[in-house]
Amino acid sequence: MRAAALAALLALLPLAAQAQIRNVERDRGRAAADLVYLRDIEPGIRQDMRYAGPDNFTGHPLPGYRAAECLLRRPVALALARVQADLARDDLSLKVYDCYRPARATAAMARWARDPAAIPDTHRFYPSLRKRDLFHGYISSNSAHSRGVAVDLTLVPRNAPAPARFDPGARYGSCIAPAAQRAPDDSLDMGTGFDCFDTRSHTRSPRITPGQRAARERLRAAMTRHGFRNYAPEWWHYSYPAADPGVAFDVPIEPR
Repeated sequence: MRAAALAALLALLPLAAQAQIRNVERDRGRAAADLVYLRDIEPGIRQDMRYAGPDNFTGHPLPGYRAAECLLRRPVALALARVQADLARDDLSLKVYDCYRPARATAAMARWARDPAAIPDTHRFYPSLRKRDLFHGYISSNSAHSRGVAVDLTLVPRNAPAPARFDPGARYGSCIAPAAQRAPDDSLDMGTGFDCFDTRSHTRSPRITPGQRAARERLRAAMTRHGFRNYAPEWWHYSYPAADPGVAFDVPIEPR
């Protein structure tokens, strides 16, 4: 918002509303300066931005995802590029599912979890849990994603063809079903799908096969070597503490 227009608007509002608008404008400027498009840093990393479409546990695009683009704080994106370079030696590539997440999207996740009437049915993401229990231990109200320092990702063969398109009307198997029965994904078989709310998603779960465990360990080793920290209950979730600004952003993700 231009300075003159902002000043005119503030003059008409109560003090509390003025402070809120100033905070939003401050965060917009800070986020614009801090966040970069991953494609501009390392275009070889594949992107499958799940919250920009219907293939996620809410069944809908989330607020703030106006484009299927990965944004991160610059140091995080640069560190991912170093991981990608290491993996290329083994003909592997990273694929990101989620990166920076606007705070409004995190709030929408919480509303969804508490709404018993939410549709469509996405029980395949939480086959052993009640929906209302997801906010306790699985969905966080204070996400490092909203600070631009967390990323959800997997490994894919470097030259693998793109997977089949997701069909919102299809009846896919649950996230703990064999890989061929789940929603389409070109990931190495990690034992569960992304955003699978189940103990099998714990990075070192004993309930997966040796091959699935090896794939998770390959990802963990590559990420840890370059400063990322895994969240133990989710094999796909990594944060980069060295770049954490300590403040969440709520600017929308716009087309690049």
